[in-house]
Amino acid sequence: MSEHHEGLSASPSSWPKALFAVALLFSIFQIVTAAFHPVSTQVLRAVHVGFLLLVVFISIPAFGSKRPFQPLGWLLGLAGMATAAYQWYFEADLIQRSGDLTSSDMVIGLVLIVLVFEAARRVMGIALPIICALFLVYGLFGQYLPGDLMHRGYALDQLVNQLSFGTEGLYGTPTYVSATYIFLFILFGAFLEQAGMIKLFTDFAMGLFGHKVGGPAKVSVVSSALMGTITGSGVANVVTTGQFTIPLMKRFGYRAGFAGGVEATSSMGSQIMPPIMGAVAFIMAETINVPFYEVAKAALIPALLYFGSVFWMVHLEAKRANLVGLPKDECPNPWKSVRERWFLLIPLAILIYLLFSGRTPLFSGTVGLALTAIVIIGSAIILRVSSKAMRFAFWIALGVLCAGFFQLGIGVVFGVIAALVAVCWFVKGGRETLTLCLHALVEGARHAVPVGIACALVGVIIGVVSLTGVASTFAGYILAIGQDNLFLSLVLTMLTCLVLGMGIPTIPNYIITSSIAAPALLDLGVPLIVSHMFVFYFGIMADLTPPVALACFAAAPIAKEKGLKISLWAIRIAVAGFIVPYMAVYSPGLMLQGDSLLATAYVVLKAVLAIGIWGAVFTGYLQRSLSWWERILGFAAGAALIIAAPITDEIGFALAALFLVQHFWRARRASLAAA
Repeated sequence: MSEHHEGLSASPSSWPKALFAVALLFSIFQIVTAAFHPVSTQVLRAVHVGFLLLVVFISIPAFGSKRPFQPLGWLLGLAGMATAAYQWYFEADLIQRSGDLTSSDMVIGLVLIVLVFEAARRVMGIALPIICALFLVYGLFGQYLPGDLMHRGYALDQLVNQLSFGTEGLYGTPTYVSATYIFLFILFGAFLEQAGMIKLFTDFAMGLFGHKVGGPAKVSVVSSALMGTITGSGVANVVTTGQFTIPLMKRFGYRAGFAGGVEATSSMGSQIMPPIMGAVAFIMAETINVPFYEVAKAALIPALLYFGSVFWMVHLEAKRANLVGLPKDECPNPWKSVRERWFLLIPLAILIYLLFSGRTPLFSGTVGLALTAIVIIGSAIILRVSSKAMRFAFWIALGVLCAGFFQLGIGVVFGVIAALVAVCWFVKGGRETLTLCLHALVEGARHAVPVGIACALVGVIIGVVSLTGVASTFAGYILAIGQDNLFLSLVLTMLTCLVLGMGIPTIPNYIITSSIAAPALLDLGVPLIVSHMFVFYFGIMADLTPPVALACFAAAPIAKEKGLKISLWAIRIAVAGFIVPYMAVYSPGLMLQGDSLLATAYVVLKAVLAIGIWGAVFTGYLQRSLSWWERILGFAAGAALIIAAPITDEIGFALAALFLVQHFWRARRASLAAA
């Protein structure tokens, strides 16, 4: 085992025992608090952050790729846990003396702030800590700034009180969401991954599309869309499905840059793909105080348009380059894959039902996670029963249990899991299944670390913004610039998201921009959920746009191509990701926010036509290669359909008809001449 793999990048089986035990305790704590609620929300947040700090400091080195200096790592990690213990033990006292910190409160608060900054630097680099540090400096010295940016001035103890105690700083809404919904859904995905859900999705996609024109790339699109239902992490999708799809695309003739671009674009779309979506969706639901299913409903049509456009771009590129798929006999039978692992779909189906029936994400995540454990352990027992009749009876019993699961008391549920674990221990091969479940618990904690640390650190921005009121100043600037021009305000917001995304992940990008720009868009008449979705979408697009393009650089070593070249392909393939948010602002029916289904159908028709034509324009191919003037005509047609101004729809439909008719006529003439 290399020294580099002493950290979180290694598989759980190769982790040091102490790190494995800490990660396991972290997951157990989160499950118990979700199921039984034994502590207050403040203590839950504090212990969640404490565990995050402990895992980071004992696993990730301060500099370089060498193994962390263990004594110092444990010292820093245990100091992080000590801040949580302090919050727990003195909870009542801290509430009573809120705003009047003692010297020990100051020490604990400052230690917590420093540790969170350092942990974030180790996990995600220096960019986000620098941005947060600038806000911290603004909170301390903003009274010396000129003009509207000046505030009344705050002492160090006021900032420490705001950031380290209470629920408006490091323990703010993002940390609460990370400690509850997000952690449970990450665990849910980790259990399904360990049980073979990735293989089910890739085999299913390969069986359906692998033999079609451009099959390998279509497999990448479909498998990434399916993976999005359980992971909601774009970069994680790149490094999982990409290991299989990118070499496959290259093998069948796709250029390395295009193959990496397809995988990066498809994988980033997983964060906007209902029903699970990414962590941002849960933070958004909590921030704007709407049920999660409202966020998922608003994302549904844009997500379908996004993946549909990527699929269309892949199809056109395959036709242009005459790329065929695999021989059909080399592709797996998709329905055989489903028959072999169909039981893994049970918890996913029930989770979706619960989320969209109005249950809270916390309840749905707890139920989904427990169901997954029951199905995985139960199937390990059932599949080893020799009698088909007995096996069938067991499946029926398990199905009835799953169907009525959420009506049972949580004690009964844990009793069922304990009984299944006991039986599995004595079944041949059962211990391997239990080991798989342990690894899933540890993997879940690993995946939760970068999300949780980001959520904690952006609490600095939330705390300073709420303390100083600077958000209203920024919103005022946007309103002043775009008071007569909504489009200009949207472009400014988009650029803010893309620039921030050069250095920080999607979660802090959304939190920062939504706290500053989304209120301005709301004042300009954009519906609440649409304004937040606009910010969310361009936070995701930031991972595809140069020069940083995190998802593209994650695909680069797999594709053996420069990340920048992959990024240039990705932004062409992801054209819908840039079009749909603008269309939704001008026509909220695209996000199912209008009153008329007819209006929604109309704007979807416009979007499909615009995306379809622009796909041909950016690929340079439809029935045959496009001439330069056809590309200009097609671009103008798509742009006119997107711009929601008087008579632009009519112009757009007319130009689209002209583009399509003349192109198909020229293609037919060319094919007849060739014959």
